[in-house]
Amino acid sequence: MYGIDTDGPATRGDAVDLRSDTLTRPTPAMRRAMAEAEVGDDVYREDPTVNALEERVAELFGHEAALFVPSGTMGNQIGLRLVCEPGQEVLGDADAHVLTYEMGAAAALFGLSSRTVVSEGGRLSADQLIAQVRPHGDWHLTATAAIAVENTHNRGGGLVQPLTELERLFAWSRTAGVNVHLDGARVFNASVASGVPLATYGRLADTASVCLSKGLGAPIGSVLVANAERIAAARLWRKRLGGGMRQVGVLAAAAHHALDHHLDRLATDHEHARLLAERLGVDPTTVETNMVVVDDVPAPAVAEAAKAQGVLVGQVSARRVRLVTHLDVDRDGVERAAKVLTQVIGDLAGH
Repeated sequence: MYGIDTDGPATRGDAVDLRSDTLTRPTPAMRRAMAEAEVGDDVYREDPTVNALEERVAELFGHEAALFVPSGTMGNQIGLRLVCEPGQEVLGDADAHVLTYEMGAAAALFGLSSRTVVSEGGRLSADQLIAQVRPHGDWHLTATAAIAVENTHNRGGGLVQPLTELERLFAWSRTAGVNVHLDGARVFNASVASGVPLATYGRLADTASVCLSKGLGAPIGSVLVANAERIAAARLWRKRLGGGMRQVGVLAAAAHHALDHHLDRLATDHEHARLLAERLGVDPTTVETNMVVVDDVPAPAVAEAAKAQGVLVGQVSARRVRLVTHLDVDRDGVERAAKVLTQVIGDLAGH
């Protein structure tokens, strides 16, 4: 049973849900903003709330233009297609979301080849990627047209990519004829944690997909940013993929509300994650944003036992559990989850 607190976030019964920050529900204030949104037909580019959001996000990330899309996956895939032609190659981390969790879309939809580099826990090494780039003009090889970077890195436990490595990679790419795509699903978390401005991250990529429905708590939507020519092409790809939307200002209004009210508070989620790590005996210095990874535990058993006590966690593998703090988990929820998980993990370790 779902309920709405009149002043705070939406709640999911009595459960503390740490499976993902995608599980947040619109706050009452966000719902009011959605209900009052001025709307129009976005396919005709006549939705003023969407138009304003696209202009706002483009400016935030230092790009000429932007496009509102239904999902981060669509944003990523269109972004990759804009910087990579069929038969060319996208290079990325072996655990990158675009190559792990997006159902082979780049190959299935666009004929893009992909190749991966195994990194140290998802942390970007510009030299490691550069060394694997295949040149244009050699008919024996598939040319590397684009490099995909993820910030923060999901399977890396929410780590923030080093700015010096991002800068080095982008500077090199300008001379090599290789484009950079940023999967910025949690780039807002990266900015808040590191103090690096969003525009700095944005200018270190040719295309970037930034998500509004994770830490910022909007119910749906991502924004793809790039130069004006690429965004014009992106509109065609969005339509081809079935992403043309009509009176979608009700969703853009939620995104505006999230940017107005939920951006700075991401620091609270990061604080909660470190607190959770401390309570569970995880080194808090490994927690850079809103994710805590607990290794060497029987993940299915932990998840089942914790769920029985009203705490939901994510299973990354058979021996790894992931905990994600977000808008709908307050300090009391973190303390409760820590108590339950400490007991559960301790009991299972004793068997």
